[in-house]
Amino acid sequence: MIKFHPTPEHLQQFVKGTLSPVESLMISAHCDMCARCQSRVEMMTADYANTEIEQAVQSYDPDFDAMLASITQQPAAERASQIEARRNSTAIELDGKTFELPKTLHRLVKKKGNWSSLVGKLWQAPVDLGIDGVANFIYIEKGGTVPEHTHRGSEMTLVINGEFSDGLNDYDSGDLIYMTGDHTHAPRSDAPEGCLVFSIVDQPLHFTSGLARLLNPFSHLFFR
Repeated sequence: MIKFHPTPEHLQQFVKGTLSPVESLMISAHCDMCARCQSRVEMMTADYANTEIEQAVQSYDPDFDAMLASITQQPAAERASQIEARRNSTAIELDGKTFELPKTLHRLVKKKGNWSSLVGKLWQAPVDLGIDGVANFIYIEKGGTVPEHTHRGSEMTLVINGEFSDGLNDYDSGDLIYMTGDHTHAPRSDAPEGCLVFSIVDQPLHFTSGLARLLNPFSHLFFR
């Protein structure tokens, strides 16, 4: 059951297009998995669209129609090819396991690097977003733990499959988690299937446990 959602303010900003690309990406992926937030976004979008339509009527630009017509004249064969490509790139694989991704993240399949096996029953695959921040798919096997750490900046994490706990809360598939410098946690999964997450951080993490000082390879888990 999904318990952690974007705030109403974040959803409103998402609809208006005023969030950063990273925030928009994560909220869109969450909405793919969360019927409640998807419904709220649809209602907010309808309200916002009505307002925009009223304003557009007052400032109609005939050039917009020409631009729209140009966009929709894309050859049908090209559109079909794009649809087929998306259909064939909807999941990622690791060690014989296949994980279906939310629709918004389908385009990241081809941007994913190779999986790396890390100590602590962890796997990491970097994702090149082409924007600020470092993104990774992270898989925690059953019994795996990320060393205790805090955040100098912010971290957004979407649980794609499975469950994990971090000493602060218990998280399930679809949960969207925000972490800042006010949080210290040590994610661990005891779920039989482990846990796959997609995480984006904008500043290096600060590991607080004695064990972490021995785990220099963990520095590239979140930053490279």
